[in-house]
Order: sequence, then structure tokens, then C-alpha cells
Amino acid sequence: MLTDLQDNFIHMYETSFKNHWDMEAITDYGTTNTLTYGQMAAQIARLHVLLKQCGVRRNDKIAVMGRNNCNWVMVYLATVTYGAIIVPILQDFKPNDALHIVNHSESKLLFITDLIWEGLDIEQMDNIKVVYSLADFKVLATRITGKPVTWEWAQEAFQQKYPKGYTAADIQYADRPNKEVASINYTSGTTGFSKGVVTPLNALAGHNKYFLATGKVFPGSRHVAFLPLAHSYGCAVDFLGNLAAGGHTYFIGRTPSPKILLQAFAEVKPTLIISVPLILEKIYKKQIVPQITKKPISWVLKVPYLDEVVLSKIRQQLMDAFGGEFFQIIIGGAPLNAEVEQFLTRIKFPFSVGYGMTECAPLVSYSFWHDWKPGSCGKLIPGLMDARIDHPNKDGVGEIQVRGEHVMLGYYKNEEATNETFTKDRWLKTGDLGLIDEDGYLYIKGRNKTMLLGPSGQNIYPEEIEAKLNNMPYVMESLVIQHNDHLVALVCPDYDMIDSMHLTKEQVDEAMEENRKNLNAQLADYEQINKVKLYPHEFEKTPKKSIKRFLYTSMAED
Repeated sequence: MLTDLQDNFIHMYETSFKNHWDMEAITDYGTTNTLTYGQMAAQIARLHVLLKQCGVRRNDKIAVMGRNNCNWVMVYLATVTYGAIIVPILQDFKPNDALHIVNHSESKLLFITDLIWEGLDIEQMDNIKVVYSLADFKVLATRITGKPVTWEWAQEAFQQKYPKGYTAADIQYADRPNKEVASINYTSGTTGFSKGVVTPLNALAGHNKYFLATGKVFPGSRHVAFLPLAHSYGCAVDFLGNLAAGGHTYFIGRTPSPKILLQAFAEVKPTLIISVPLILEKIYKKQIVPQITKKPISWVLKVPYLDEVVLSKIRQQLMDAFGGEFFQIIIGGAPLNAEVEQFLTRIKFPFSVGYGMTECAPLVSYSFWHDWKPGSCGKLIPGLMDARIDHPNKDGVGEIQVRGEHVMLGYYKNEEATNETFTKDRWLKTGDLGLIDEDGYLYIKGRNKTMLLGPSGQNIYPEEIEAKLNNMPYVMESLVIQHNDHLVALVCPDYDMIDSMHLTKEQVDEAMEENRKNLNAQLADYEQINKVKLYPHEFEKTPKKSIKRFLYTSMAED
């Protein structure tokens, strides 16, 4: 366990605020709203005054729901440093799901975006005392009578408490051992069931310790936080890790399209980029493929030495597109398309792929790009995480089971699901299938729940087939499902490309049939795709951009 004083999660932020008092800490990208560490610490102290006035006690739950912004961050830190438990709710959840989470978690306060609040009602919330706006902390609804609970009152009370101003010497947060609960994160998985992951302070301290010790975050490091903060991946690195180090994080509060992100990267010039595969895959498909498939370039790429000149220029273009000052991009949340991975490896682009899950807050494995093996998810986090492969087949593939400092305590108020997820000797069953090679690198083959059985009991990993199909002409994304012992590929076409080529429906159908034949030529007999079925729009996804597969299992039927 992380028992050393310097590894205490709460103390990390006491130290960071004091040591980096005048340095810039957080910015709402696209605005002039930037706070230094000192200003952020003072705002957190104001929130502490407000929480106390609202009657919040140690280990009470406080929910926060909205897009990334500075206030979201301060609510999170104010909650855990006060001694309460934060309940981040993904802004993409529907009102009924959000209501269920607020009630199931027994949250006492709710901080929420005004627009989202319009679809909710405090009268349907069992334990909520006050609802505050994430925009300016104004009261949206309250059940408290007889005493002031407004942000204006909290500011006046704060000034009375610190008449000479708030200084670094005034920082004194709750004394919380790492074994206490930090957060309850409700998953938004591909199976359709949301469970509350109980994350201890210890897991978050382990992440901070690792990123600080390896120099991935440092005083002045710059991050663009565009993954939802309510999801553990972006939260752990862009937010918690960077602020523990004295870095500066810029929060994207809009839907992070490639255009918006590339503009932000050019302006911020981040030092480390945390991303999901979709971003790199879109840039590769839209910007790189058109270059390398042109006849003169495609010919040059086959000529030794000449190819290095072209690839070097493409690498520099990509480096510049991401701001030019980053030392690495870490990909997580889903597998990276194999063709994209191979090309980026060929041009020596500084990236690697890691592995994690909400139940591990989230990091399980990762290696720096110089040490990373293509196709792998790196090595287990040294000293913090361990893994084993349960019942491996002849190829060494079995369910990945993990244990260590990052593992959750269980699912909130769900003993049955908790018992199902842990083995009798307390290893966490990830539900992912993979193997560990002789050098300790972890490889993911697919989800246990998504694995399909071939006609003679062969294991079929649909994600591997989809990765090949997604590289074929006019395919934006795909989903392989099973119907009557046959495999069917649902394909969302690349309508922009189809429109630019002025293709008719008959021509698109012909192209998809050609894709099916070419795909089957790359697959084993038991993996053959029987039919390609067009789907009219993008598949519904989780916040980490994994397709919600359970929504489409019956769509193979005519």
C-alpha cells in the first residue's frame, strides 16, 4: 500500500498549491478565464465554506455533471479535500440515468450545467439539498430553509474568515488516509449496465506517484483536456496528475472535433497528449491516406532511402499539427486501428498504446514510446499493478485478471456484481481477453463478452475483423455481429467520400461487396463475413468512443 506521507493523495495537492502558488494552473480554453494555483486554492476554500453551511459531512456524496471547465475541477478538488466523496456524472447520460445516479449514490449536493438541469427536477431527487450551477455557482434549486446557501453569502463568509486575504499558509485540508473513498464513478460501458465504481484515494495517489516519478507531468507541463473529466482516463492524467505536478491544463468545453483540437494544440503546444484512437484514426484517414495513395508518392514509398525523405516530411507535418512540443501521445480507451498503428510506427511517431479500465482508475499498463512494442498495451505499471491470464488457450489467450494499488474497492451498493467481478483470491476479472509475452508486454485480443464462437467452437474476436474492414474504401466504421451461425458486418459508410465521388447506391453496394471479398481473403474460414449491411449513421458510443455493441445485436436480421 502507499503509506509514505509524501504519497498521500490529499497532501499532494496541499504541496502543489503551496509550491506553485503564482503559476497558472487551469484555463477554460477559448476564454480569458485562467486561474493560478493560489487563486484556485482560494476558490476551493470558498467552496469549503459553502459545503459546511449546507451541512455536508465527512464521506457525504457530492455529484457534478457538465462539460469540462474550471469550476468542474474546483468542485472535484473541494469535495475530496473537504473529506467528502465526489460523484462525477458523464454529461452524455440521459436525464433518467442522471437521476438514477444521483439517487443511487445518495448525493447531498449537485453541481450541474444549466442546460442539463432543465431536464431534471429536485423533487425527484431523494437526498439532494441544493443544486448549484456549474457556470457561476448560483442556486438552481434548494430544500434548505432558514439559512443562506448562496455563493454570494459564501464569498462574504470567506472574507470574514480571512480578513487579511487567503495565503498558502492557510491551506489545511482534511486528514484523509488513502484507504478512504475518493469517488464513485458510474460506468458507461458497451454492455448497457451502469455500476458505481468505488475508487479509493489510494488508486489516484498511485497514478500521481507514477506520472510524477517518470516525469510525464512536471511544473509548467501543458495539457489540453478534451476527454470527459467524468471519465477516469482524462481525469487521472490531464487533471489530477498535471495539477499535482504544477502543470497548466486547458479545458475544452465543447465537442472536441478534430478541427477544434488541432487549433487548441497549435495554440497551447501541449507537452503530453492523452487521446482515444478515434482522433488519430480520423487524422490519418483524412489527411495522410490521400497523400500516400497518390501515384508519385505511393511509388516513392516503395523505393529505399527515397521513402525515408517522404515519411520524414509526413512525420513533421503530424508533429506540427499536434503543437510540435509534445514528447508523446498516449492512446487509451479502445484499440488503435492496426493499419494506423503500423504507419505511425514506420514514421517513428512518438506514441504508444496503454490499457486501463474505470475499475482501475484507470491505468493498468503502459510503456514509453521508445520501449513500447507495436501491437501491445505496454507493460504493467511497475510496483503498482500485477496481472495474470486465467485459463489460457493454446495461444496463451485468456481473461486478463489484475490486482494492485489502482484497483477499486467494489461496486457501490452492489455486492452481487462486486463478488462476480473479483475472484475468491481477490483478483479483478477485467472481462478482457489477452496474453502476456515473454518480455512482460500485455496484448489485448478482445472483450470476453463480445467474443463470438465459430462453427466448431473457434474463438472469433470481432474487434480484429472490424479493424481490417475499417481500412477499406468508403467505410467510416463497422460492427461485426453474429446471426444464425453467420457473421454479418454492419457498416456506416463514409458519406463525405461517397458524395465527393458522386457514387450511386448501386455503386456503393458493389464497393461493399468488393470489400467483403477482399476482407474474407484476409480471414480464416471460420471468420468469413457472410453479408455486409449498411447502417445509416454513426453507431452510438460511450464517452471513450467505444461502440455500444449491445444496441445492435439483433440488427443482422433482415
